Amino acid sequence: MKPILTTIATLAVGAAFAVAADDAKLAEAAKLAAEKPKRELEEVFKTKDTNSDGFISKEEFLAGAKNPEMAERVFKKKDTNGDGKLSKEEFMTHGKK
Repeated sequence: MKPILTTIATLAVGAAFAVAADDAKLAEAAKLAAEKPKRELEEVFKTKDTNSDGFISKEEFLAGAKNPEMAERVFKKKDTNGDGKLSKEEFMTHGKK
């Protein structure tokens, strides 16, 4: 009887470690998935900042816009301090005033 209980206990502990490892892998995958949009936005920021001054001017933001009117409204929302240019922080947020 004792060997059977030992075997069952060993299997239970092994299963618990396997579940914990799977949970860690899932947590890491979720973290990477959450960071992906941020990394993509950072790349867009770098692309839009054509003069590499660390800001996106209204002209840089509107360049190549399919709908300039909508792009201008988005720019105004994102430009929370009203200085006519977007910092990286302003660009990365939703721009609620």
